[in-house]
Amino acid sequence: MTIRGISHLTFIVRDVERTSKLLREALGASEVYDSGDRQFSLSREKFFLLGGVWLAVMQGEPLGRSYRHVAFAVDEDALEHYERRLISAGVEVKPPRPRVEGEGRSLYFYDFDNNLFELHTSTLQERLERYAR
Repeated sequence: MTIRGISHLTFIVRDVERTSKLLREALGASEVYDSGDRQFSLSREKFFLLGGVWLAVMQGEPLGRSYRHVAFAVDEDALEHYERRLISAGVEVKPPRPRVEGEGRSLYFYDFDNNLFELHTSTLQERLERYAR
């Protein structure tokens, strides 16, 4: 028996529709499910596919801010494109953190409910190689 990978990521949000719009319009996610008035889980929820990852958003009271986050892999030349879309969507894009050369670039942003996301241009292997130098 082995773990096969990540099944899904769930985010608690105050406004499912507002977060749905952010995921679809700013990040290009595909909405694949909306519970609507039916409640199979703890509260209303929507499911999305983004970069092959199943994301779930559930209606609720989100936690405060922290550095816990999910990072999606993007190409280097796509970072500015996403930054413009995220700013247009009205979310808080964070200034880049200091990095050592060779570990890639990142774009961090908070959604409307203090969930932190990262768009990252490097891989684990590239980072390990850089840190080994």
